[in-house]
Amino acid sequence: MATMTREVGGLIREWRRRRRLSQLDLASEAAISQRHLSFLESGRSRPSRDMLLHLAEQLDVPLRERNLLLVAAGFAPHYPERGYDDPAMAAARAMVARVLAAQEPFPALAVDRHWTLVDANRALAPLLADVAPWLLRPPVNVLRLALHPEGVAPRIANLPEVRAHMLDRLRRQAEQTADTALVALLAELRALPGGAPPRVDHAAGAVAIPLRLRTEAGELSFISTITVFGTPMDVTLSELAIETFLPADAATAEALRRAATPPA
Repeated sequence: MATMTREVGGLIREWRRRRRLSQLDLASEAAISQRHLSFLESGRSRPSRDMLLHLAEQLDVPLRERNLLLVAAGFAPHYPERGYDDPAMAAARAMVARVLAAQEPFPALAVDRHWTLVDANRALAPLLADVAPWLLRPPVNVLRLALHPEGVAPRIANLPEVRAHMLDRLRRQAEQTADTALVALLAELRALPGGAPPRVDHAAGAVAIPLRLRTEAGELSFISTITVFGTPMDVTLSELAIETFLPADAATAEALRRAATPPA
């Protein structure tokens, strides 16, 4: 038990440092004494199950890692983890499908924590023209699909800029979660060609970096938004994200509407 306590104490300290908090900062936010937190981190005190969950909440630890904290302290996991295809996830799958369908004619997709595609609406397929078939074989990693030279990358008009944004987002995600699979994915994608981001002075009215995609309908411009579940209690659901590609200009919106309208 002493060994497990030291291990969980180290995990608490690691998450605190990852969130760039001092012991005093975390103790204040958790409404406990700094001395008590110090004892927990050093292994001199054994944390209760409720205390671990409380600290994990203050540190915004992902549900998967909260379970690991509990196991390290000798407790059973608190949050269930069901596969996306599990019958118990049927309601969640149906909800995701409705959200994706509601975005049409704008492209939208759902991904898991490793950016693996789990679902998409019909508007996405036309944007994947000329992609190498092997990149579309499950499991499909959407970041690899976007940045690989045999993927969408050759048709991204502002590839260096978009690539830099995607890699920075992945880097921050890897740092926040300490997920080794994300670290490996980041290294893989960084090794792909794409060029350094140019120094661009964006227009004064710009509010986001657009994805400018060359298509048969001309160059389309998108701004992406990401939606996550606000109060998940399942590990898989907590890691699910829905990304929607909204038209950044009127011409793109009109082109997508025309493409979605069946011929008379």
